[in-house]
Amino acid sequence: MSARGVADGHKVRGRSLLTYGDWQMDGFESLKIDLRNIGEDGQTFSFSLGDSYFEAVGAPEVRRGDAAVTLAVRRVATSYFELVFHIDATVTVQCDRCLDDMRLLISTDGQLTARLGEGNLVADNLVVTVAEDDGVIDVAWNIYEFLALAIPIKHVHADGECNPAMVEALREHAAANPADAQGPQAADPRWSGLEKLKTIIKD
Repeated sequence: MSARGVADGHKVRGRSLLTYGDWQMDGFESLKIDLRNIGEDGQTFSFSLGDSYFEAVGAPEVRRGDAAVTLAVRRVATSYFELVFHIDATVTVQCDRCLDDMRLLISTDGQLTARLGEGNLVADNLVVTVAEDDGVIDVAWNIYEFLALAIPIKHVHADGECNPAMVEALREHAAANPADAQGPQAADPRWSGLEKLKTIIKD
């Protein structure tokens, strides 16, 4: 199953961390961890991910980026494993005010528990069950979701860095439509009027 096929069918923000079924990302074999090879001392993995990773995920929050990921895997029982992630990343997202791209620095941690058992890759009570005859867990989606959940709900450029033409158009729109500025949409700067204004500016 391709990464894009899953992402197109789900809203990432509305999806809990472990409900990814048998999701797999093609072309990133290093992110597939064979739990059967983890000894009593555990093992630490390091990954450097760039634009091609985020393009392969195909989810909407992050357009481009660079991420340094450290994953420590420890066997906590015969068939149980603890996976601890640390991620430092610079990602490109859309500014909620002017809709231009902006860069965010993200540093976040995540943790999950996996066990070897029967059946396909499933999640129950925050424990991922990996088919024992396979033993491989693909952590590509986990890395993305830990990153996505660390992105602030509202992200805007620093003062003075927004697209000036868009900022001026927003001022004019607010002056001409004071009811819009006072209404419920003002709480969410991503309301549809921004897209219309951006189209007008480009034209």
